[in-house]
Amino acid sequence: MFIKTHGAIKVFSGNSNPVLAEAITKQLDLSLGAIEAKKFSDGECAVNIGESVRGCDIFVIQSTSTPVNDNLMELLIIVDALKRASAGRITAVMPYFGYARQDRKARSRDPISAKLVADLLQTAGINRVLTMDLHSTQLQGFFNVPVDNLMGMPVLTKYFLKRGYKTDDLIIVSPDVGSVARTRGMAQSFDAPIAIIDKRRPKANVMEVMNIVGDVEGKVCIMIDDMIDTGGTITQGAKALVDNGAKKVVCCCSHGVLSGKAIEKLDNSVISEVVMLDTIWHDRNELSDKFKFVTVADIFAEAIERIYSDLPLSKLYD
Repeated sequence: MFIKTHGAIKVFSGNSNPVLAEAITKQLDLSLGAIEAKKFSDGECAVNIGESVRGCDIFVIQSTSTPVNDNLMELLIIVDALKRASAGRITAVMPYFGYARQDRKARSRDPISAKLVADLLQTAGINRVLTMDLHSTQLQGFFNVPVDNLMGMPVLTKYFLKRGYKTDDLIIVSPDVGSVARTRGMAQSFDAPIAIIDKRRPKANVMEVMNIVGDVEGKVCIMIDDMIDTGGTITQGAKALVDNGAKKVVCCCSHGVLSGKAIEKLDNSVISEVVMLDTIWHDRNELSDKFKFVTVADIFAEAIERIYSDLPLSKLYD
């Protein structure tokens, strides 16, 4: 299956998203590597690699999602264990990259936590990062190793195309100015117009809709963002669309963080459907039928195969 240019390929998983890790290895026709990652009684991470990794090309699957600090520390310790066991090359496969929003000094004396996380990963011993839809693409410059940032938008687009959303009354909506490029990319696939929600943030995790740029009256709206965290931006944006005459609003994102009362907000909102990629694990038994998941196992499996075989990742989107 693989063009062997390195040592044997082995895939390990932390505890953040074992379901996705299993799905990825199934696509690769591999088994997950033997690893024990648990906690000591005082809460410290305890990791033991249960097989030889000497000279191997290692991929460690771990989203740094809630609990963010536990999952990040577990990833660092796994990488350190692999490095000390003489692994040949270590790729951190991070479907969701936590701390990505803290990428600049927004106020005096703020930390740049994303840069600190990049430094920690490199110090631990990674040789490459494979992730999806970084909150800001300039984070790639925080690393001195290659960073492959996969795009979730084509996966979401395929989901909606298969369900017949390519209609004359469709419009793709950006929840803010920062998501316009992503919105335009999806709109091109549907040959649909776009609209932009003009918002302001009076304080953290609080959003106010100021204006809607574009005609949404009588339209089916697909609102796309890189993540849904507290749900405030997406639910208030959806309400503004309906108030301006939209007949239906569905929303989609790459990363369903869903912190705080996000699930309750989304369930009680005017949004008809919430579509998320499975970069972050959620117990689907605790979610209503409004929530839909699209797997990224296929694209991550192919990306891993291409990295191992030293083939270009750009072909993923041909």
